[in-house]
Amino acid sequence: MRLLRGAVEYLVDNSGEIFGYTKTHLYLALVPLILGLVIAIPVGALIRRVPWLRRITVTVASLSYTIPSLALFVIIPPLAGLTAIDPLNVIIALTIYSTALLVIAVPAALDSVSPMIVDAADAVGYGPLRRTLTVDMPLAVPVFVSSLRVVVVTNIAMVSVGALIGVGGLGKLFTQGYQRDYPDEIVAGIIVTLALALLFDRLVFVLGRAATPWLRADTRAAQAKGVGA
Repeated sequence: MRLLRGAVEYLVDNSGEIFGYTKTHLYLALVPLILGLVIAIPVGALIRRVPWLRRITVTVASLSYTIPSLALFVIIPPLAGLTAIDPLNVIIALTIYSTALLVIAVPAALDSVSPMIVDAADAVGYGPLRRTLTVDMPLAVPVFVSSLRVVVVTNIAMVSVGALIGVGGLGKLFTQGYQRDYPDEIVAGIIVTLALALLFDRLVFVLGRAATPWLRADTRAAQAKGVGA
C-alpha cells in the first residue's frame, strides 16, 4: 500500500511531465497502428483467395513478429539512415509488428463471413471489389476488432521499450526510476501505461459495436424473445 500511495503522490506531483510523456507515448503507439491498418487491410483482402500467397504472407508476418523489439531498434537506424534516438525508429519497428499481426487477422476475419451471404452478393451482381468493401468487410468487423484490440494493447506496452534507446514516452518513468532507485516512479509508469491500455482497448470495443448496429439489434431481439417466452 505504501508503494501504491507513493506512486499516486508521484503522479499528482509530476502531472505535467507525465502528461507530456503520455502524449508522446500515444503518438508512438497509434501512428504505427494506423499505418499497419493502411497496409494490412488491402494486402489481407488481396491474399485471401490466393492460397499460396496467403501462406507465404502469413509465414513472413509470423517470422517478423518473432524478432525482438530491441533488436529492431538497433537494426533499423543504419538501414533507414536514422539516429538511434529518432522517434521514427520506434514508429517503423511498431509498424512492422502491427502490420504482421493485422495482415494475418484481415483474411481470417473475412473468412468468418457466411458463404451464403457471399453467394447472395455474387448472385445479385456484386463484383469482387464492391462485395469486399460493402459486404465482406462490414460483416468481418466483429472478428477483426478482436485482433485489433490485441494490437492496440501490444503497441501501448511495447512503446515503453523505446526508452532503452532514449526515445520518449512513459518508458522514461521506468528507466529513470531504475536509475534513481525510485520505485514510486516505476509504479506510476505502470499505472499510467495500464490505464492507457485499458482505455484504448475499451474504445476500440465501443467503436466496433458502433460499426455493427445489426449485432445490437439481434441481441435486443433475442432478449425480447426470451422475455416473451
